[in-house]
Amino acid sequence: MSRALRRFLTGGAVVALAIGGLGIWSRTQSQAELAQWTAEEAIPTVEVIHPKAGAKTQDVVLPGDVEAYFDAPIYARVSGYLKTWYRDIGAHVKAGELLAEIDTPDLDQQLSQAQADLAAAKANLALAEITAKRWQTLLVSDAVSRQEVDEKVGDAEAKKAIVAAAAANVSRLKALEAFKRIVAPFDGVVTARKTDVGALINAGSGTGPELFSVADVHKMRTYVRVPQALSAGLHAGLKAQMYLPQFPNRPFPAAVVTTSEAINQKSRTLLVELDTDNPKGELTPGTYAEVHFEMTGNPNVVRVPASALLFRAQGLQVATVGPKDKVVLKSITLARDLGNEVEVDGGLTSADKVINSPPDSIEQGDKVRIAEAVVAEGNTKTPAAGAAQ
Repeated sequence: MSRALRRFLTGGAVVALAIGGLGIWSRTQSQAELAQWTAEEAIPTVEVIHPKAGAKTQDVVLPGDVEAYFDAPIYARVSGYLKTWYRDIGAHVKAGELLAEIDTPDLDQQLSQAQADLAAAKANLALAEITAKRWQTLLVSDAVSRQEVDEKVGDAEAKKAIVAAAAANVSRLKALEAFKRIVAPFDGVVTARKTDVGALINAGSGTGPELFSVADVHKMRTYVRVPQALSAGLHAGLKAQMYLPQFPNRPFPAAVVTTSEAINQKSRTLLVELDTDNPKGELTPGTYAEVHFEMTGNPNVVRVPASALLFRAQGLQVATVGPKDKVVLKSITLARDLGNEVEVDGGLTSADKVINSPPDSIEQGDKVRIAEAVVAEGNTKTPAAGAAQ
């Protein structure tokens, strides 16, 4: 083999080796780029939001019970039979207006007997006083003893006390006679009539049903039980709006008058009273009302979309983006559920970068890519042509 031929073959081998080495290096480089691209593409891209500050005021809606400003059940003070009634349910009455009359034959006889006893007592007193004066006159001439005179004077004083007792008994029975007339205690509306003509009436509230019920509805009281968590924001003068089922789109203004100043241990609520003017009588006792309180918001409350919540064994959490774009899971305290949004009063601030709609598999320390950063970079990296092959 000639020297030229050997040189040609040697040079060709070197070129072949160079080409082969270059191909191996190129394939290795492409595989590395592919691995790097695959690792980068495995990093989830997330949308980041900042929590919004809560509203300066919050509308708290609670159920309430509307009651009359005054509501008096009327019972009989004397026993007998209902003679007649004059006003039925729904009647507007004035204070002292006659509602019904009771026939009381027993009481009438007792009064007659008491008056007769008073007359007898007065007659005995008159005789005792005359006798005492005569004996005092006889004492001047020593016709009778001092002891006998004192006895006559004392008897007259005793008779005077008997007259006073008999007069008091007559006055008592006359006062009871006045209760034969059932009258309205104040201006208002008759809301109940639970008796009728000829019914047996028993005196007192413990032995018989109420005869009538009268309610003063010029102003109404509304009672609301406010959860303990919201009780600190309540104070006298706080304005509210009431909505009633019979007036669905019409608010009735109300104001807090007072509270019970005590939390009910069973319901953990504070009893609150509101007053509402009722000049037209549209509000009726026993009505259910939806009471809207406009209360000062908590400055520490922030709002996030409900889609940002994670329900984990550790409790309610949200995923945030921390340093080096790594996931930080934060436990939160939910204040109110507003539907598409929730209010959080613990665990988050407006400076946190919250991941919206995080994947269920997200964990603490995971690497993520923020969606805004990807858009700013333009097109994402693509694998090398050799790797794609």
